[in-house]
Amino acid sequence: MASWCYWVVGVLCLLVSCSNGEDPYRFYNWNVTYGDIYPLGVKQQGILINGQFPGPPLEAVTNDNLIISVFNSLDEPFLLSWNGVQQKRNSWQDGVYGTNCPISPGTNFTYVLQVKDQIGSYFYFPSLAMHKAAGGYGGIKIASRSVIPVPFDPPAGDFTFLAGDWYKMNHTDLKATLDGGSDLPFPDGILINGRGSNGYTFTVDQGKTYRFRISNVGLTTALNFRIQGHKMLLVEVEGTHTLQNTYDSLDIHLGQSYSVLVTADQPPQDYYIVVSSRFTSQVLSSTAILHYSNSAASVSGAPPGGPTIQIDWSLEQARSLRRNLTASGPRPNPQGSYHYGMINTTRTVRLQNSAVMINGKQRYAVNSVSFVPADTPLKLADHFNIGGVFSLGSIPDNPTGSGGYLQTSVMAADFRGFAEFVFENTEDSVQSWHIDGHNFFVVGMDGGQWSAASRLNYNLRDTISRCTVQVYPQSWTAIYMPLDNVGMWNVRSQNWARQYLGQQFYLRVYSPANSWRDEYPIPSNALRCGRAVGM
Repeated sequence: MASWCYWVVGVLCLLVSCSNGEDPYRFYNWNVTYGDIYPLGVKQQGILINGQFPGPPLEAVTNDNLIISVFNSLDEPFLLSWNGVQQKRNSWQDGVYGTNCPISPGTNFTYVLQVKDQIGSYFYFPSLAMHKAAGGYGGIKIASRSVIPVPFDPPAGDFTFLAGDWYKMNHTDLKATLDGGSDLPFPDGILINGRGSNGYTFTVDQGKTYRFRISNVGLTTALNFRIQGHKMLLVEVEGTHTLQNTYDSLDIHLGQSYSVLVTADQPPQDYYIVVSSRFTSQVLSSTAILHYSNSAASVSGAPPGGPTIQIDWSLEQARSLRRNLTASGPRPNPQGSYHYGMINTTRTVRLQNSAVMINGKQRYAVNSVSFVPADTPLKLADHFNIGGVFSLGSIPDNPTGSGGYLQTSVMAADFRGFAEFVFENTEDSVQSWHIDGHNFFVVGMDGGQWSAASRLNYNLRDTISRCTVQVYPQSWTAIYMPLDNVGMWNVRSQNWARQYLGQQFYLRVYSPANSWRDEYPIPSNALRCGRAVGM
């Protein structure tokens, strides 16, 4: 009873301080526990939300306020983050250690966040340690308001498809492997909605069209998605309505989300849905079933093959992704009216990933800096002016060409700037990068070394905007990003072992106005830890 009263009082206080009271509210009450799971036929300790793996879906409409009460019934600290939800003016709710104190065992924390001016397909996940390897993730759907037209007819059904590589080792053992200075072994399999091959069935009616929201929630591996005998019409990528190109299969890199329309226009039987690993010497694959409700036969034969290590094929597919300039967005104005290619950039930042050995242990770095968490969340240290936690400029704007060193790296950025970021990958493995709090325009990607002349081939008209982008081996990817969201934001590798071992930093987008118009005040229920205790 005491915890329930605390939750109600906390929510009421937060609603007064953080909301304009005009948009609808959706309430969620989640209990996070351990539980036995057998996704690959071996008993493991999974992280469940309300007894479910994957966790329950989050469903909202543009501008809805989400009140998510999370009770941590684990025996260790816990946090949830919301991959792709921009947290406008509200990095306090981002749910990573740089912005939030962990939820201690046996306690509750209520997230109050708004899906402001967003639509699309995303997912949530546990952000601390290697919890992501134990589950705790789930899908997020943000629908357009009824007054905003959507550039395709309403589908007959809407399926969430969460795929990712998986280990039979428990998350605590994986963490111990990384802490011991070694990298993770090759994954043991691929899960689809928490199950192994043929463990999940999607039922469709012949002649009808369905939406699949596909996310790569794995730890280390890019994936390819395909459906036997069926074409896919791409309609949305992380909140952007796309040109509706047709694909036989789609590469989905770590942390990315796509929406496709699939029409059940084949003879009435069952078909394989296949997910397989990309750019790996050993190919992992898993299958689900597309079941016609009037099916006359079960699946037969071998599942359809897909691309394996072909980089050029994937690069050309990535370049084919285009924004639908005639589609409306979450606001009642055409998304194409934002002419990103006509805005002068205020800054260029080149970010180069590297694998380094530091003190005899495997680490990963960005511009030679391997990130180490501070004893206090950076957002709290910034708010309370606690010295010695981090320093601005602790990561350079360009590659250094030297080895690696440990640092709590924070990059300064000015509110309302318009930055060019170039991700440079000199390694032989594909990389995947995510920036919290923002969407960015993917203006170019190619093999070799980036130079100023590379800008001549940028797409400055109709590229998609998204929050997670891949960088191919020995290649670069360039993005334009409006620095339109004040706060402390995580820039990270979506390869979770690399993120855990230092391939991340924080971007502090700063406004000197200190106005609620730019950033919400600290929430009344914000947890205190480290040097912020008692403040």
